[in-house]
Amino acid sequence: MKCVILAAGEGNRMHPLTYTRPKVMLPIAGKPILEWNLLNARAAGLKEFIFVVSYKSEMVREYFGDGKPWNVKINYVNQGKAMGTAHAIGTVEPFVSDCIVLCGDTIFGTNDIKQIAKKGTKIGLVRIDNATEYGIVELKGKHVVKIYEKMEHPLSNIINAGIYHFNKHIFDAIRKTEKSPRGEFEITDSINILVSKEPMDGVFLKEWRDVVYPWHLLDANEELLKKMKIKIQGTVEKNVTVKGIVVVGKGTVIRSGTYIEGPVVIGNNSKIGPNCYLRPYTTIGNNCHVGNACEVKNSIIMDYSNVPHLNYVGDSIIGQHCNLGAGTTVANLRLDKNNIIVTLNGKKIDSKRRKLGMVMGDNVQTGINSIINVGTMIGNNVFIGLGAMAKGEIKPDTRIL
Repeated sequence: MKCVILAAGEGNRMHPLTYTRPKVMLPIAGKPILEWNLLNARAAGLKEFIFVVSYKSEMVREYFGDGKPWNVKINYVNQGKAMGTAHAIGTVEPFVSDCIVLCGDTIFGTNDIKQIAKKGTKIGLVRIDNATEYGIVELKGKHVVKIYEKMEHPLSNIINAGIYHFNKHIFDAIRKTEKSPRGEFEITDSINILVSKEPMDGVFLKEWRDVVYPWHLLDANEELLKKMKIKIQGTVEKNVTVKGIVVVGKGTVIRSGTYIEGPVVIGNNSKIGPNCYLRPYTTIGNNCHVGNACEVKNSIIMDYSNVPHLNYVGDSIIGQHCNLGAGTTVANLRLDKNNIIVTLNGKKIDSKRRKLGMVMGDNVQTGINSIINVGTMIGNNVFIGLGAMAKGEIKPDTRIL
């Protein structure tokens, strides 16, 4: 059986991080979202994959290649213009009949994938508190009756989780699917056509992590780090304190005076310390530098980025090739302790987090003693001058002086 993973979308709600990469390539706990799904599907016994790609597809192809490093076989289908999930799935018709389909930007557990892969058409289901942003699934017993897209007043809290087991009949249903009010061909409409002719079982998932907005990466990062095992491959100098689950990649040096409180993951060829403090739920990528008198807490720092001296970074995400000037400080808590309100794509959104620092795109530079306010969204190629304050939503290529 082949596993189809949908990896074509940009993910506008993940700006500013997806200005420069597809959503599925955003890193969590040291690996792209797409890689976690590949690993979990492989552990479930699936060995042949089709990645449906489009937006910045070269990044996916260059990273995964033909799949040999993972002992799987990967082929690619380019969706071209994004025209919805049904259109994306329809592009693989020449290559599959019975198949598993995963939305590549949601992380699914191995045991759940095994359950979906069992005989018969199936859809993964999850119960959540706020179901207004998802497709609501109506059930009769274990059979799917209908899926309703994004109801203002949901009839239940059971949602479509984004993982399916289809037979060849899904392609007949896709051909009969009309454009939705959003102007796309939705797989939920195709499923509604399918279930009017043959049964489809709903399977409740035990592990499911959806990533909708940038700050959801921090939640997923925390979950995955808790499951890691200690693995030290780099060099740890004398007078370094390491507590809890800590992973250190090859070629990385942890210098004297550093205090690491796990779970923490550090990639390859990075330089940590001397005399810095890494607090729980922090992931640092490859070829990074966290230097003297720096504190990093509950954050993701992507490859080739530097937090070199006298910096505080909390509850934040830093893209690739960024550099924080000495004394750059990130605020992560409002004085009134209320939830952080974020401006994203011009709209104000309640992050539902009391602590949230910044989300910084790629190639951002900050000057000495600059200040980043809570919930700041910083686009790629931004320059923040010495002593300047950044706040709100900052578009790419901006200069703040």
